[in-house]
Amino acid sequence: MSMEKNATRDAVRAFNKHVVNPAVLRLAGNKYFYASATHHTGRHSGKKYVTPIAASRVVDGFVVPLPYGTHTDWLRNLLVEHHGSLRFHGATFDVSSPVVVDAATAIAELPPSRRRVLKRLGVQHFVHLNATEPDQPSRDA
Repeated sequence: MSMEKNATRDAVRAFNKHVVNPAVLRLAGNKYFYASATHHTGRHSGKKYVTPIAASRVVDGFVVPLPYGTHTDWLRNLLVEHHGSLRFHGATFDVSSPVVVDAATAIAELPPSRRRVLKRLGVQHFVHLNATEPDQPSRDA
């Protein structure tokens, strides 16, 4: 990737982190909203964080595209801690064993409509998260 593309991607990432993400977090994880909310612990600070992500349910957990690459804070935190939780469509799942996978591996697990979009966006990496079923049904609308 060229320096110009990296600079553009980093500018978009910073804007999303400070402007878009706080707004999206108000609805992330709700039953009818596209974004999920990942809860993770800071690898250095021990502080609790919540980050909106676009998770897709797969047989044994979730697949999450990594449009900003593999060096995002939330992913690095999960990789160090090996676990976290994910609020998805009104239910909270414990997630563990994060593994970064290539596009071909991840896209094969997704429904055709998601495959097309992610291929067009050129996402190269994804993370696969194992998940346990939530203990209680959610009351989110």
